[in-house]
Amino acid sequence: MNSSSASISFTAYGSLHRYKAALLVCISVLYVSCLCVNLLLVLVIWLDSGLHRPMYVLLVHLCLSGVAGSSSVCPHVIRHLLADRPQSSLAGCLTQVFFINVYSGCMFCILALMAYDRYVSICKPLLYRSIMTPAWVRLLLLLVYLSLGSSSAVQVVLISRLRLCRHTVDKLTCDSLAVAQLSCESSPVVSVFGLCTAVWMVLCPCVLVLGSYLHILLVLLRSSRASQVRGLQTCTPHLVTFINFSSASFFGVIYNRLSDRVPEAGLVLTYVNFFIVPPLLHPIIYGIKMQEIRQSVKKMMKRKIIQM
Repeated sequence: MNSSSASISFTAYGSLHRYKAALLVCISVLYVSCLCVNLLLVLVIWLDSGLHRPMYVLLVHLCLSGVAGSSSVCPHVIRHLLADRPQSSLAGCLTQVFFINVYSGCMFCILALMAYDRYVSICKPLLYRSIMTPAWVRLLLLLVYLSLGSSSAVQVVLISRLRLCRHTVDKLTCDSLAVAQLSCESSPVVSVFGLCTAVWMVLCPCVLVLGSYLHILLVLLRSSRASQVRGLQTCTPHLVTFINFSSASFFGVIYNRLSDRVPEAGLVLTYVNFFIVPPLLHPIIYGIKMQEIRQSVKKMMKRKIIQM
């Protein structure tokens, strides 16, 4: 078994020395902006009791997952940009792997639950309150967190049992594939479990999203023009969010497989595109597109101005 005090060096930062100052400012600004917009939206939903409904509860968890994902990477990147020799302990690296896996799975699973919520709302409006009860939503979220947390923990334990022959990673952060490739020999168990976990975290939610929107589309085609407009208005933010994160995930997978051939600019863009852009854009998209959130923000601003 590996010692948790073993060090992992990140060689990718050596090729970025010319851009370190610019990257440090850019990533810091984007990360702080990501924290602010997500926590602001969470605060708005928490303070407005009229928004304590399933769709907005799921949106809160989407925002918190985005904050957790960006926080698992950005502070480490900032610290490594400031260091002369970017290093991390094996324990720290495996902790980062755990949170990155949970972040990826949570985003897909919560987006799938939001698609299911839209499906029930549009296709079964009379049964919506009896199906999407607060208790049922809490149970679904609990199952998501427990299953993703346990599967990620098992993957981390399996990787931690590998004997490492190398201690350098040509990436900006740790991920399960990068750490597994440092081992002295290949491990079929780690590979198979990682593949099964990826299928469960990505393929199943995507099938649920596509199935939900196929049913929604069929219902809207048979509905009136006004109903079609309302349906599109409620579904557009979620569709944009899902496409945005799916695209970021796709390019992230391509980068993981071809990281040795990706130029330094692509290296940075891939990380920013996966860990910062989705969490930053999602609350902005919902804040702009969803009328109830806009109205809630306006009411809070008016109340604040009156109190002043």
